[in-house]
Amino acid sequence: MNRMLWGRALAAAILLNTMAAATPLIAAPDVKAGEDAWEQGDYTKAIAEWLPLAQAGDADAQFNMGQAYRLGRGVPADLAIALDYFGRAAVQGHVRAEDNYGLLLFQQNRRTEALPYIERSARRGEPRTQYLYGTMLFNGELVAKDRVRAYAMMTRAASAGLPPAQESLRQMDDYIPEGQRRQGRALATQMEQQEQAMRLATVGTPTPLHQSPATPRHPDQPPPAAAGGPKPKAPTSSSKADTASQPKPTSASDGSSPPISSGGSWRVQLGAFSEESRAEAQWESASAKVGALAGRQHYLVKSGRLTRLQAGPLANEGEAEKLCEAVRAAGIVCLALTM
Repeated sequence: MNRMLWGRALAAAILLNTMAAATPLIAAPDVKAGEDAWEQGDYTKAIAEWLPLAQAGDADAQFNMGQAYRLGRGVPADLAIALDYFGRAAVQGHVRAEDNYGLLLFQQNRRTEALPYIERSARRGEPRTQYLYGTMLFNGELVAKDRVRAYAMMTRAASAGLPPAQESLRQMDDYIPEGQRRQGRALATQMEQQEQAMRLATVGTPTPLHQSPATPRHPDQPPPAAAGGPKPKAPTSSSKADTASQPKPTSASDGSSPPISSGGSWRVQLGAFSEESRAEAQWESASAKVGALAGRQHYLVKSGRLTRLQAGPLANEGEAEKLCEAVRAAGIVCLALTM
């Protein structure tokens, strides 16, 4: 067991769970009064609304109480109590409570208990747990070492805009051969499509209380932290190895680009952002750096709380991957995907 590695991972779990403070509480019909009070900054009233519901077994109220105890709003900060509330909600199938439950268990060094929650959360597309699980797979800690799957998980987390994942992905590039990285990117594309299919499957159907849609982040909630996290452990060998906005063509400043396809079902994704303005800023930066993006259309694709920045259209996978290679050469995360 590499104690230094896990020390970094535990520090990252604390960081990533702190970043979840920007994740809003859930508003469901039975807890709406508490949600309204929370949005107004009246945390004491919110607790008074949620506590009896949580004690009666309401999963949304239990999740919200867990958030309150984790953040120390309306109640003293107490991670043990927060963990208990998240655990009770998770047993009832509350997805976001399960995400936080796994992260808190990991933070408290209860890694074996945390693993199944982190695995399920990562498969659902939660960037924080994808980052942790990708690190485990890379190092072979608690799970069998799998560099291809590790690269895919880290690519997904990095494409969601998670700074520690973006840094770890750059480090992985030094140790994973290009062939395995290519397999990992292909697997990441499959994961993206599976997550999109899961989301589309729920459109038009009633949303259970334990999967209620999120509300906008309260101004008092801190923004996501932008700091580094656990780094993949270097191997002993030296081997290096949707609804979219109207497209807005943007010209690059560094030369001409190859012929642009007039159609196609492929795009490249340049990241996912919590704010549309950040996606627009990334496009301005990327299109100025990468000549191959010149003349491409860009799309802002809403996906839950995130805005995904995509460019295209591209005729086929080979064309999409070639464009991604140019984008990655500029130090920008890129993922080829079919629509």
